[in-house]
Amino acid sequence: MKLSQRGDVDPFIVMDVMEAARKAEAEGRHIIHMEVGQPSTGAPQAALARLVGELQGDAMGYTVGLGLPELRARIAQHYADVYGVDLDPARVVVTAGASGAFLLAFNALFETGARVGLGYPCYPSYRQILRALDMQPVGIRTGMENRMQPVAADLAGLDLAGLLVASPANPTGTMLDRAAYSNLSDACRSHDISLISDEIYHGIEYGIPAISALNVTDDVYVINSFSKYFSMTGWRVGWMVVPEDQVRQVERLAQNMFICPGHAAQRLALYALDARPELDANLAVYAANRDLLVAGLRAAGLDRFAPPDGAFYIYVDVSAYTDNSLTFAADLLDEAGIAAAPGVDFDPEEGQRWMRFCYARQTADIVEGIARLQAFMAKRAAGVR
Repeated sequence: MKLSQRGDVDPFIVMDVMEAARKAEAEGRHIIHMEVGQPSTGAPQAALARLVGELQGDAMGYTVGLGLPELRARIAQHYADVYGVDLDPARVVVTAGASGAFLLAFNALFETGARVGLGYPCYPSYRQILRALDMQPVGIRTGMENRMQPVAADLAGLDLAGLLVASPANPTGTMLDRAAYSNLSDACRSHDISLISDEIYHGIEYGIPAISALNVTDDVYVINSFSKYFSMTGWRVGWMVVPEDQVRQVERLAQNMFICPGHAAQRLALYALDARPELDANLAVYAANRDLLVAGLRAAGLDRFAPPDGAFYIYVDVSAYTDNSLTFAADLLDEAGIAAAPGVDFDPEEGQRWMRFCYARQTADIVEGIARLQAFMAKRAAGVR
């Protein structure tokens, strides 16, 4: 049977690391998980309790393609409460996770062969989804001087149909401020580039609150998710805010591609929006873990990184110790029992000299992981394998 070339995409390497860690655990080893971006907590208990009360009396059948009207209205209220943005609920599209939102956005905005800019390093599935849709991801090299985020000047001469930015970003955790968003929005408008803003780590910030692209423009697709701050990874529900005149286009795609997101997951998401005190307690754990890992990495001799503004990752330059992050990750798992993500997943050009460490687990795991990492790096520095 002949296969489509659209399916010939690179693997999501962090998931391969996760599987290698699972096999090691099945053999009886204790692994510290710093690879996958998944909260160690589950969905908020208050929201789960409300959903359980409904499951016996509601068949949870199909919803309309754009999502439960009450959830769309509550998301719009969320933008008023958190960002001071007056948002029409009609512009909100509930999706099957952020991944479903990317599929909808790319299909709604771009033709076959379209060139879409991505600031490297970035979430690997952006480029793989684009390739699967016969579109062209265009890597934009970022630097420490701009906290590893693209800037308006980067767009000149690239002939892009779209630009996808993320704030807080994966894998770096760095954010765009209001001026950066405004400059990028203006540059996209002048070059006729469609702007997509991935904001799935909003709510996980340290000190300075994240700015939404909607604070500076309505001419944008904003993507968010209940997976990270709301701790609902396996429920697979997200949302997207689109310009008013494009809602129907997205709706037609959503109806045919997904019918609707899971009904029960949508109801849980609705209740999770009212569970902020419980969720902010999770944020306090991430903040403590961040400080521990920043200090621990520096003590281990891994001090080349931009301290994260948000999310729960640190992206570290390990080029003093390796030129092959895949091998480094394998050694780290084998010798130290730490699962971490090789940078080549996030940057196919320069990622061999970078690693991503996730600190979303409980603090005891982070403390143990730091101790193991420091011992591993001490042996590396001494030339001991």
